[in-house]
Amino acid sequence: MIIYLVYFAVVVVFLLLLHEVVPYKFQSIRHHLMIDKIPGPKGIPILGNALQFNVPTEEFIPILKKLYDEYYPVYKIWFLGVSIVFIGDPDGVEKILSSQQHIVKSDDYLILEPWLCKGLLTSAGTKWHDRRKLLTPAFHFKILEDYVHVFNKNSKILVNKLAENASGSTVNIFKYMTNCTLDIICETAMGTTVDAQNGGQSEYVAAVKRMSELFQYRQLRFWVHRPLTFRFCPVYEEQNHVLNILHGFTERIITERKAEYKSRNSNVRKNLKSKRISLLDLLVEVADETGELTDLDIREEVDTFMFEGHDTTAASLTWTIFLIGLHPHVQDKIEEELQEIFGDSDREVKMEDLSAMKYLEQVIKESLRLYPSVPQFGRKIDVDIEIHGYKIPAGAHCIVMPLFMHLNPELYPEPYKFDPDRFTPDKVQGRHPFAYLPFSAGPRNCIGQKFALMEEKIVLSTILRNFRIQSLEKPENIKVTGELILRPKGGMEVKLTRKQRITS
Repeated sequence: MIIYLVYFAVVVVFLLLLHEVVPYKFQSIRHHLMIDKIPGPKGIPILGNALQFNVPTEEFIPILKKLYDEYYPVYKIWFLGVSIVFIGDPDGVEKILSSQQHIVKSDDYLILEPWLCKGLLTSAGTKWHDRRKLLTPAFHFKILEDYVHVFNKNSKILVNKLAENASGSTVNIFKYMTNCTLDIICETAMGTTVDAQNGGQSEYVAAVKRMSELFQYRQLRFWVHRPLTFRFCPVYEEQNHVLNILHGFTERIITERKAEYKSRNSNVRKNLKSKRISLLDLLVEVADETGELTDLDIREEVDTFMFEGHDTTAASLTWTIFLIGLHPHVQDKIEEELQEIFGDSDREVKMEDLSAMKYLEQVIKESLRLYPSVPQFGRKIDVDIEIHGYKIPAGAHCIVMPLFMHLNPELYPEPYKFDPDRFTPDKVQGRHPFAYLPFSAGPRNCIGQKFALMEEKIVLSTILRNFRIQSLEKPENIKVTGELILRPKGGMEVKLTRKQRITS
């Protein structure tokens, strides 16, 4: 009798674990029939194509690119019972991203929730609409103008750090970009200084970086996607420790800012809008005036901007510096433009200077075409939709991959050629509006894209006014990791030669 109870217990435990690992395997017959009409590689029962993608990070993108080329413009895979449909052309992408119905993020975003909870990136429905409306004023032109000082200050620190450690030698530029953008987003999102470039707040800075690594670790290991199975993962306890540091830091800043806000008299509060404010200031003010935001609501939005606002920009800056260093004639044109704007002065960048950096903006945009910071993003289909004659059922996941669409020769002739002139006004005007997606598009486009472009212009112009860049690697020799963010594996080594003048 006991042996039968043991067998029964083993079977129950196995089924519970299977349910946790493969939570969506029991799709309806209708769902399966519709998905299976879409072309794609063959899989195996339950696991689907999961084993095909159980590869090192640098091999992930080549596998997807091969499938993209073979099955363009639409193909599907099964992943642990989840149907995933890849959309590869602007017309199909537009149907997904422009829709007000398909705004729920795909389930792979769930691994971000331990840190970000249900913030702007991961929420949906009424909460997302309300938060988007609430946060949009934080990126108003006047507030962005106030951030120019923050961008300049940290760009100067960056240049001085590079002058101390890298002038005339090779340097892993990605590390410097990460610390600089982390300093910028902390000051603009939280109104506090972590001084990452000078080794300040080392515990919090290390926690931010480690959390990004843990996301990547989990993303590429399907057997720890679900919360239950992740509890048995070696890094589970480490993640909890890192989260305690991250949430503790943000909560402390929120408490201090709320106390500071309450201590102001009414006249000072009225003048708040005339001063440079952070995202946290805005949220604290709304919470005080409406009572609609809890401390958790505030924390999840601040944490979301901390995550989204530094790693993506650091990656974009790194790739842009790499491409500039590969193309001396492009670097020459940027220097000519900067000379026209600044002459031989070492003054800070002003808001009006940014609109004059037309060629530098083209360079940034072309870099984002070749190396979009977010190589893919997904939506969970809310209602049945037809794309290119294939019916995609509700509950399926659709993945859009800007990385591959940007390399489509039908959209961009000689797609692997670095050519900033692709983004002259006349070229942009004739292009499909969904053919270029470094910041997504439609109702869930990146709320901070103007912020990011301003930041990149100031950081890059400050570097290029002080250094000549030389890239030593060829693009084909660089291993690219296809994780949450498109990174060069191991960073990016470039040679920096200091010019005669150095910003102090």
